[in-house]
Amino acid sequence: MHSLPPEYLIAVTVGEPAGIGPEICLDLINQKWSNNLVIISDPEVIKERAKKLNKVIHFIEWVPGEMNLEKLPKDTLHIRTKTFNSKVVCGKPNYHNSLVLIDGLEETINYCMNGIFKAMVTAPVNKDIINQAGVEFTGHTEFIAKQTNTNTPVMLLAAENMRVALVTTHIPVSKISSQITKEKLRKIINILNEDLKKYFSIKNPRILVCGLNPHAGENGHLGIEEQEIIEPVIKEFQNAGLTIKGPIPADTIFLSAEKESDVVLAMFHDQGLPVLKYAGFDKAVNITLGLPFVRTSVDHGTAFDIAGKGKASSGSLIAAINLAIKMTVQ
Repeated sequence: MHSLPPEYLIAVTVGEPAGIGPEICLDLINQKWSNNLVIISDPEVIKERAKKLNKVIHFIEWVPGEMNLEKLPKDTLHIRTKTFNSKVVCGKPNYHNSLVLIDGLEETINYCMNGIFKAMVTAPVNKDIINQAGVEFTGHTEFIAKQTNTNTPVMLLAAENMRVALVTTHIPVSKISSQITKEKLRKIINILNEDLKKYFSIKNPRILVCGLNPHAGENGHLGIEEQEIIEPVIKEFQNAGLTIKGPIPADTIFLSAEKESDVVLAMFHDQGLPVLKYAGFDKAVNITLGLPFVRTSVDHGTAFDIAGKGKASSGSLIAAINLAIKMTVQ
């Protein structure tokens, strides 16, 4: 990868401070792209975590509108300071810090919309803790979509050559069927087709589509969504010239997915993601398609149980940064 111009900036939101976010960010120093990162968090929290783990990190405050043109010193990152209201204790989340976290997300989104940041990379947050603070929050994907007036965000996870997109994301299983409509499927397939071309340089994306029900409905005996919704939409796109197949039973679709497709479209979260995470955990990246800018994220949660113990891996975060750069530097 060629060196990036100094005005090319990527924001990294550190996420839940009591989780592993602060410590996986310690591995972002002294990288070939470190000079182009702006960390969004409380510097004292990250320094305290570094001290706990016998590591060293320094920060230079980033001022919006001013480009940091000089190369960073060793063990240093740019930071946009967001000071938390309450003391941060490893493994013990405190909802009193959630509003500061949300403020950092909102500001970062605005800077992305204004073109100041070329992409946004997010470390994990805890949905329950944020909701305890009185903020309705079902996930980064939905929050960023709302802030950017994006009607149909598409969650895509990628691990090396395997990609899995979702029709529905963070909703109860009991609501999945009612959320799968012809209109929604059309929008998602269009976004997949266009963004795989735009960001991944795939000229003719090959899309495999899961059925919703066991055995893809077994000709209507195990469910009618395939016959009434999924299959008709697939035929529309086939007639329009797209390379798309389905509905295919979810228990067999992944057997040849890497060879025969560029993406698998799963109907719900736990239908597609367990396979991808098993195949590439700690290397997988979560991408939100359909946004006005590039957003990538880690494939894991806050991991309160190992926070501050030196066991957390930064592999997924580094992969998310590398992919964000690849998607935005053409």
